[in-house]
Amino acid sequence: MIDLSAKIKLGLIEQFVGMIPYNQALGMKLNSLSADWCALALPYREDLVGNPETGVLHGGVITALQDVTYGVSVLYHLGKYRSIATLDLRIDYLKPATPGKTLIAGAVCYKTTAQFAFVRGATYHDTPDNPIATSLGIFMFTDSRAPL
Repeated sequence: MIDLSAKIKLGLIEQFVGMIPYNQALGMKLNSLSADWCALALPYREDLVGNPETGVLHGGVITALQDVTYGVSVLYHLGKYRSIATLDLRIDYLKPATPGKTLIAGAVCYKTTAQFAFVRGATYHDTPDNPIATSLGIFMFTDSRAPL
């Protein structure tokens, strides 16, 4: 497979993140891209809070952020656009997100086959070494393109 330039990959990823209205509504932004770690950021907003008494963000927000970040890591790994669907997403919530702080979700696609992509990652505030949640995902390619 021919590796795309960093500029082309960046455009592909920004288009992928921006093409889904839910991603736009949540305010997801690209944080970093590399072969080892793709990350998206989600600034804290009060309208995304799940518990008004504590100010902690809703778990669904974290799930959505991880899911999209996983898609980004798959596309970055492939270096081209392919249609994918989340087949399995296992999330272990380790602690609540800190109110007022930006969430960052990072992921790496570590294996692909003709039909599937395998991803692992974490959601955190400052460093993936102190995660709010960790997760594993399996994605299925849903387009009719030739196998990888």
